[in-house]
Order: sequence, then C-alpha cells, then structure tokens
Amino acid sequence: MFNKPKILLIYTGGTIGMIKDADTGALKAFNFKKIIKGIPELKLLECDIETVSFENPIDSSNMKISDWQMMANIIEEHYNNFDGFVVLHGSDTMSYSASALSFMFENLSKPIVFTGSQLPIGDIRTDAKENLITAIQIASLQEKGKPIIQEVSLYFEYKLYRGNRTTKISAEHFNAFTSPNFPELAESGVHLKINNDVLFKSKAGKKLKVNSNFNNDVLILKLFPGISKNILQLLLNTPNLKGVVLETYGAGNAPMENWFIEEIEQAIQRGLHIVNVTQCSGGSVIMGTYETSTRLKEIGLISGKDITTEAAIAKLMYLLGQNVAPNVFKTIFETSLRGEMND
Repeated sequence: MFNKPKILLIYTGGTIGMIKDADTGALKAFNFKKIIKGIPELKLLECDIETVSFENPIDSSNMKISDWQMMANIIEEHYNNFDGFVVLHGSDTMSYSASALSFMFENLSKPIVFTGSQLPIGDIRTDAKENLITAIQIASLQEKGKPIIQEVSLYFEYKLYRGNRTTKISAEHFNAFTSPNFPELAESGVHLKINNDVLFKSKAGKKLKVNSNFNNDVLILKLFPGISKNILQLLLNTPNLKGVVLETYGAGNAPMENWFIEEIEQAIQRGLHIVNVTQCSGGSVIMGTYETSTRLKEIGLISGKDITTEAAIAKLMYLLGQNVAPNVFKTIFETSLRGEMND
C-alpha cells in the first residue's frame, strides 16, 4: 500500500513569509498554520505536509549560529517521522545557512531543501508559490521507497542546487542564485528533470550524526590593491581569532611584497588557519600556477580549491567547532566532506 511522503515545512522568516494587508498595503507575517488554506495548490501534491515556525521569525540578515542550531534541532527531533524537510528562509544569507547545515548533518539520507522568494507570498507577482510548491515536490521525490535527494539543497527559480555550492547573485531578479562551479541537481520545467549523476549519496547504513558546534572566531578578508600592512597586521592579530577566509585574486594570487608574505606566514605559525579562496565568481584556487601564489603554497596556506566563500566560512567554523587537531586541519579542510569542493 502506497504511503504518502511526509514533509515538514520549517519557517524561519524572510520575504516568503510575508503577506500584504489588503487595506493598508503593509507587509505582515503570514500564519503558516493556515498555509494549506492559503495555498490550495498544495493539496494537489502527493504528500502530507506539516508546518513548524520559529517562535520569533527573523530577517535572514540577523541569522546567527544559534539559529542554525535551532533549525538543526527541529530537523533532528522530527527526523524519524518525516521523509523530507523544506526550510523557508530569507534569501540574503540562505547560502550561508544551507552550507552550515550541510556540514552539521553527517550521513544525511533525507532531503533538506532551502527555498524562499524575492517577493512576498501575498504579492500578485510573487515567485514564492512556485518556489514553495516545487521545493515540497522535490523533497517528496522517492524511488523504491527511498528519497531521491539525500543532501542539503537550495531551490530557486526553477533550479535545484547543492546548498553548499550556491551564492546569491541578484537582489532584483527572480533567478537570484547560482552555482558557479557545480551543475544543478534538478531543473523544473514541464517535467522535473533530476541530474542523478551529480547527486550526493551518504554511505549506506551509516547512522545520522548532527554536529552543531560551530566556532565563530573567524573573519573574511578580501584583498584589494593598496591594502596596508597596518590594517593586515591589526586584523590578523585580532584577539581570539582562530581562522581567516582570505579572498585572493584569480587562481589564488596575492601581493608578492615581503611584508605581506611575512605577516601571513607569522599568523600561520601562531596557529591561525588561513583558507585561500578566489574572489572570482567561478573557478578554482590552484596555488603554484603563478609566482604570486607559489609563496603562499610554500608557507602552508590552506587551498579552498573551488569552494564558495559562503561554504568556506561555514566549513571553517564547523571544523573549529569540532576541535580538529591542528596537524590534520589543513588536510581535512582540503578534503570534500559534503560535496562542497572538487577533490
């Protein structure tokens, strides 16, 4: 006998959860306990939907580690009773949250699909309904009684991406996200096309582990022509700083001036974990390709390869939170854990 998949819809906040008051025109929070009534199309989906909301929904610009942990706790608590999870989230920091949860959930065997919208759910031109309906449909997909998607993903404007491969590229267009170095997992058109060859699969039989300890003693430092020694020195000597995501030029290049290399090298010797990622929207760090990155490789900079900045900072906080030993930190960071980079 066919059992409908059970999907848990988790509302954290964001534009998608707003509705326009017909009298005043002001935006107000949508009551997600009445979501089925408000969006009758959901009744046509072949799944049972239950909803849960943050007690105090937040703008995603206010997202913190404690909010990631709250999402993880909700999913872990309901994991055995549902076949998939859809997280409604503001778009501004959605890639950070999707990356963070991908690292939190080890041996994940069910879908966690992030989605949101550029316009409120009550707006006449909204993209919210399509994003929400298709995200739920994707979370419901099964083959031989098992979920087809078994990773943290992000659905927006007809495309499903691996969550930790995404970045937001537009505050204006409906196609607000891209995955610069990895193909989409699925595409929605007349038919829903799944790219089975690129789906992430956990090892069969492994029990779910939720690792929610993160350490936020980190920063992102973007290089620019004219960066000064004093500022670099000040930042790298920030009290309690444990890790830095260094956004370099091109394939991982940086200034060759002695003072710059010396400051970076001294920071690494003090135990600071520094990850080299590219400022480019696509492509990979390949240290040693040019003379300007050869010295960075020699002094022990961690290669971020083709990881996004969002996934790099989440992974850095995650590994620091797991108290990874310093002598293996570089090796583990440079290894793909959840499909966030190419090995």
